[in-house]
Amino acid sequence: MLELGAGCGVISIALAAMHQPREVIAVELQPELHMLITRNAELNAIATLRAVTSDLRNLPDAHVARESFDAVVANPPYRASNAGRISPNAARHVARSEASATLEDFIAAASRCLRPGGRAALVFVADRTAELIAMLREHRLEPKRIRFVHPYAGAPASTILLEARKHGGIEAAIEPPLILFEAPGVYTKEARAVLDEIASRAPEK
Repeated sequence: MLELGAGCGVISIALAAMHQPREVIAVELQPELHMLITRNAELNAIATLRAVTSDLRNLPDAHVARESFDAVVANPPYRASNAGRISPNAARHVARSEASATLEDFIAAASRCLRPGGRAALVFVADRTAELIAMLREHRLEPKRIRFVHPYAGAPASTILLEARKHGGIEAAIEPPLILFEAPGVYTKEARAVLDEIASRAPEK
């Protein structure tokens, strides 16, 4: 399993704990976050997680071989390079906007690294859904499962969860929406169940 733009490694650690893949590679551009990934893996006793400091546009074959992964996960920056305010915090600017890598860079990297039939799972901003799907198909990743996330019932979707398969057939399941909150600060039963499942599978210290 490969995570692109891993940040401090929270997703990689959760996936390693929940699904126990043979190996998880967490790719992160910023060296200070690479150190946090390594430290977090140690604190959570995740021996199968390895952090790699690299630009995802030029991944080192020695660590991230082409067409060698069963699954790739990514949460690409939501803001296009020419949209929104620039954060004064350099690390946040890189993480939240396309300052160092665009949506297409993430998708192209995922396609290069996935074996045929491998799956890509992405979390992205809902209002760029059309762009996301078009770009996935351009890079031979066919959307297979789509779910929109809404902050409240009746509110517009804020996020899309999408699973694509490399060289997959042309059909996609549109799953029921995920509603996060019943009221401010109060999770819905389903959202709470997801969080509880992740917590229950966390490794014991």
